[in-house]
Amino acid sequence: MDGWMVKPVPFDSTRKYPVVFYVYGEPAAQTVTDEAGTGSNYLYTGDMAADGYIYVSLDNRGTPAPKGREWRKSIYRKIGRLNIRDQAMGAREVLKWPFVDTERVAVWGWSGGGSTTLNLLFQYPDIYKTGIAVAAVDDQRTYDNIYQERYMGLPSETAADYVAGSPITYVKGLKGNLLYIHGTGDDNVHFQNAERLVNALVKSNKLFQLMVYPNRSHGIFEGEGTQQHLAHLYTDFLRRNCPPGGR
Repeated sequence: MDGWMVKPVPFDSTRKYPVVFYVYGEPAAQTVTDEAGTGSNYLYTGDMAADGYIYVSLDNRGTPAPKGREWRKSIYRKIGRLNIRDQAMGAREVLKWPFVDTERVAVWGWSGGGSTTLNLLFQYPDIYKTGIAVAAVDDQRTYDNIYQERYMGLPSETAADYVAGSPITYVKGLKGNLLYIHGTGDDNVHFQNAERLVNALVKSNKLFQLMVYPNRSHGIFEGEGTQQHLAHLYTDFLRRNCPPGGR
């Protein structure tokens, strides 16, 4: 797997620092790219490196990295499983770094990255302590067929794979801090995903935080002050539950 760490700054090697993983993980895109701005976190209102965060992203198998046919096709019918394990195993390697605080590990993502965040938080609670999921697909059976069937097959033939790869299947595994964000007017990932996830979390007696933006679409940008509010919300939750700086 490929990885990057954004803007390394001098630090005290005798102290340990929190790590924040940015994830996507779906076969539609990769996060580790050789281009300007790759390591930027536009939702964080500040300088993550200067504040004392290690910011990391990994590309799992199945992403469109130039690694060949087997890498690309390995994820077929395994979204929510193969990519999640790859991310988790990569994270475990990062946590071996002597300057990483294994008790302050956060993960976040949007859309497919939101789904990956939920799966990681639910399936690997021993690794990820805090998660921020935005506009996530919680049940793969609710997403559009032109995308989902391309990578997961026909649900009439591969129903078990759809269930096994959906975050909603693993809600009982939640142990850490979760902030879930969704727009009610989402034109890509229907808001019913949020409703189903909330019901599942409530049924399992899991505590979490929910932020609903009325009539906002998948990008959650409509409305005066929305983007500033979202960034403030994101930054506040991260700082409170995964505090920055060396310890």
